[in-house]
Amino acid sequence: DPLAEGTLVGPVIGERTVEAYQNAIEQAKAQGGEVLVGGKVAKPDGLGGTFVEPTIIRAPASNDLPIAMDETFAPILYVFTFEDIEDAIAMQNSVDQGLSSAIFSSNVNTTERFLAVDGSGSDCGLAYVNLGTSGAEIGGAFGGEKDTGGGREAGSDSWKAYMRRQTCTINYGSELRLAQGIRFE
Repeated sequence: DPLAEGTLVGPVIGERTVEAYQNAIEQAKAQGGEVLVGGKVAKPDGLGGTFVEPTIIRAPASNDLPIAMDETFAPILYVFTFEDIEDAIAMQNSVDQGLSSAIFSSNVNTTERFLAVDGSGSDCGLAYVNLGTSGAEIGGAFGGEKDTGGGREAGSDSWKAYMRRQTCTINYGSELRLAQGIRFE
């Protein structure tokens, strides 16, 4: 019940989103997905609006669920099975979009691997540990990567989108100095 105290589910934006939600669920089922929870349009008593049930869909054992590669922007969670964190990161990064991602784990090494800043971890604009992907932190650089989101103009780092960073080093001496004191003789 969306009106019950403690419930954190509001309406989706409009009828087109309800249709996208329903189509995504039907496609998931046709592709071998199993609806574990939810999957219905909700009609709370005496309340208009476009409410849908939060839905959890388990991918087939083959992990072949093409609909999960699309951004539906509806409360649908697709659950996949993976071998290890490397497999999970590769699976996540294989999609064209990259707005937000999340991992739930009590293993610090696993979460640090997921957040790896060397480009080998989650390639999303927002990465969460032990939190869902709903909302964003005020002041954070909100936005996606790849084919999603609209840049980082909503966060405190928005000015950086208009800048080009460059490290400049000038040697005013007459000798060629190499980094870290390296000498060639």
